[in-house]
Amino acid sequence: MTVPTAASTASLIGVFGYGLSALLFALLGTVLLTGWHGRLQGGLLVFAVFTSALWGGFLAWQATSYTLPIEWIWICEALRNLAWVLFLIRLLELQAAGHRARKRLLRWVRLGALGVTLLLVLPLNGFVAWAQPWVRADLGALRLVFALLTAVAGLVLIEQVFRNTPWQHRWGVKYLCLGVGGLFAFDFFFFADALLFQRLDKDIWLARGAASVLAAPLIGLSAARNPQWSFDLFVSRTAVFHSTALFAAGVYLLVMALVGYYIRYYGGEWSAAIQIAFFFGAGMVLIALLFSGHLRSRLKVFVSKHFFKHRYDYREEWLHLIDVLSGRVLQATLPERVVFALAELVDSPGGVLWLRNDGGRYEHARAWNLAEATVDKATDMTQLAGFLERRHPVIDLAELRREPDAYDGLEVPAGLLADERLWLIVPLRHDDALLGFVILVGPRAPQVVNWEVMDMLKTAGRQAASFLALDHAAQALADARQFEGFNRLSAFVVHDLKNLIAQLSLVVKNAERHRRNPAFVDDAIDTIKHSVDKMSRLLAQLRDQQQRAAGVQVDLRRVVAEVVRARSVQDPVPVLDMSVQNPLNLCVDPDRLTSVLSHAVQNAQEATPRDGRVVVRLQQSGAAAVIEVRDNGVGMDPDFVRERLFTPFDSTKGLTGMGIGAYEAREFIVSIGGQVFVESALGHGTVFRILIPVEAAEAQAEFAVSAG
Repeated sequence: MTVPTAASTASLIGVFGYGLSALLFALLGTVLLTGWHGRLQGGLLVFAVFTSALWGGFLAWQATSYTLPIEWIWICEALRNLAWVLFLIRLLELQAAGHRARKRLLRWVRLGALGVTLLLVLPLNGFVAWAQPWVRADLGALRLVFALLTAVAGLVLIEQVFRNTPWQHRWGVKYLCLGVGGLFAFDFFFFADALLFQRLDKDIWLARGAASVLAAPLIGLSAARNPQWSFDLFVSRTAVFHSTALFAAGVYLLVMALVGYYIRYYGGEWSAAIQIAFFFGAGMVLIALLFSGHLRSRLKVFVSKHFFKHRYDYREEWLHLIDVLSGRVLQATLPERVVFALAELVDSPGGVLWLRNDGGRYEHARAWNLAEATVDKATDMTQLAGFLERRHPVIDLAELRREPDAYDGLEVPAGLLADERLWLIVPLRHDDALLGFVILVGPRAPQVVNWEVMDMLKTAGRQAASFLALDHAAQALADARQFEGFNRLSAFVVHDLKNLIAQLSLVVKNAERHRRNPAFVDDAIDTIKHSVDKMSRLLAQLRDQQQRAAGVQVDLRRVVAEVVRARSVQDPVPVLDMSVQNPLNLCVDPDRLTSVLSHAVQNAQEATPRDGRVVVRLQQSGAAAVIEVRDNGVGMDPDFVRERLFTPFDSTKGLTGMGIGAYEAREFIVSIGGQVFVESALGHGTVFRILIPVEAAEAQAEFAVSAG
């Protein structure tokens, strides 16, 4: 009795079936091997899977050429069956922890399986060659009996594994029992038919490979569901969803092809035209089904219910939630993204968001994929919000309509209960405060709202509330920064005005004594003109802050000389020491540069006695222009220079100072690429040194000319 050897076109079915089976089991074995942590149970599964791949490869080769020795095929059959039997026995031993009698029985079963395998792999062809005919027939039948007993033993073990698994854990082994049990069941049918009719049926043998293809994905799914077998496997819900959709589309196309075949041969004279129209219509229906949100929703429910223990893949859902709330998935406002993200979790087609305003009331913020008038914007949500603040559950309005007392103490506005489309109310909590809530409409496909859905929505609601709180804080910060920028500009302008007022006050103070002096009158007029011009520019800067950033080309020598001349009206009169002969052209805001230098000279004068000395020195050191304001006044403590000198609004002058002069000076010099250094000691005076890179300044000038 031998394996069929007659070649025919039908053999292609066997080649394809056994070959695909070998490929799938080889891929599954590779994945399992990469995730194996060395435990015996996982090792037995890897061995069984690779043995099945070897079995499929040998039989695919046999279906191609029918040249393999029969002994090799029986060896593959015996080894594959033994591998699965050992794996199932190990599963039962793990379930029988503490039951010595059951473990003892399983050891005998293991020994029996090894013995039967040994008998199947023995080289009986040599013995059969010289034996009597009746002996040859009995030995062939005995081999079939052993194969049949192995199949029966496998089915019994499968039944025991499923029976001894607690009902709450059977979801993890049911696909294993279905896959491996299917292999043994087909073997039982195949070998029972062979034993009954004393020959191996060729059609059954060819179909056997295709049947074994279905077992590989089922076994892989069970391995992913049982990490205690020492595997780190992950079955993507997306992959299962698309695979299921693809399989369903394939079945649909196959049925349509059969119907088209029937139309072609039994449709009469118009069969060709009818067939073309039918195929076009079938294709349009398939496209419509693939893009149907209702159908996709039902398929997701089916996949989650029948292929996974939990409805959600939390890692994938969480990452997708973050992408949606961050604006990577939906280009919309944040309130719309919040509604969309929560609606996606339960396949809801739309919803509406209510947020708490600054007055503490909850108002309609935004609706997504839902008419604005669905929920009356004037609806008073105070009592509903109070209940969510105290209890913070997800409210199922459908359940509330069936059981009005389902939520103790809840009073929902009548409009929400009257609208049958409204389904769930999801609270948005941040730091134990209710920021708002989302009202979702009913799902596309019927769903059970269990604890998992409730917890997922509450967790996602907290994350969405964090995004809303962060957005609100960012908006408040942006507003505060605008006011801060305006206030800072105003402070700088007031500081400049203070200096101008000091100059004008000095003119008024000396007017009584020198009003008859023409030189004083001319100088006073120049001072007033300069003050008016500067105040006009300051007002322009208040109207247009960007004007402050504009620069013109100036000669640094002239600016320093003008500052020294302007500050000469106050004792001690500053002395100018300029060792630079060539022009130092800078592209800067001349008013701000003048203000900075004037502030440095004024501070030196105020810190120095009337009989002291203030020297302003301009020189060039390498690629930098160096401006020094040196005095022999009271000086400053090094800690004050390091910690407080450049701190805005920190002044040592009491009510007469604003504390922004040094800060403004450093900020301006740094903005044009320069540096500010201060050396000071109590009782020994101060050196205020400013370095401005000449190259950077020239580059700025060239840029300004090209931009102009």
